[in-house]
Amino acid sequence: GAMAEGPLARTIRAKLAAALQPTHLEVLDESSRHGGPPGAESHFGVVVVSGRFEGLPPLQRHRLVHAALSAELAGPLHALAIVARTPQQWESDPSVPPRPPCLGGSKQ
Repeated sequence: GAMAEGPLARTIRAKLAAALQPTHLEVLDESSRHGGPPGAESHFGVVVVSGRFEGLPPLQRHRLVHAALSAELAGPLHALAIVARTPQQWESDPSVPPRPPCLGGSKQ
């Protein structure tokens, strides 16, 4: 269900909103799926739909997202799954690919 956003999630949302003026923004705290303690806020997925991505390849789009969150990525945030689309791409396909399973320490 929808859980209350933690402080890091709110920071991520605010910084991405300011940097990219997205028309659609989802911030998904996936920390619990990765075996972190409750409230760890270490693994996130973001879905960012922004006109800023027009004409940019995926790598450049991801760089814009990373640049907006550089302080967080240097600190508590150690995994960020990014879906970055233009408004037109989002309109034609508003689905988000399923997340790959965690590649953390529990793998055999």
